[in-house]
Amino acid sequence: MSETAVTDSGEKDPRHESREGRNIFGRIALFVRQVISELKRVVTPTREELIRYIWIVLGFVAVMMVIVFALDWVFNWVSLKVFVGG
Repeated sequence: MSETAVTDSGEKDPRHESREGRNIFGRIALFVRQVISELKRVVTPTREELIRYIWIVLGFVAVMMVIVFALDWVFNWVSLKVFVGG
């Protein structure tokens, strides 16, 4: 189980290092190296992409609000008919 993966640059990939024989500090250091490695791959969206994503999220939230409002109204109406009568 001690396979070692090699990245494109020829160095060992820290994500595939074995956890056997590591103390808590070695595992923390491995985690920090993995986090830094992943953060180097993050691509920041452009301003146009960010604005588009914001509108998509706001649209999704608005649709979910309408769905929840409609379900709340229907369940309220049904409960009034069942428990109050009418």
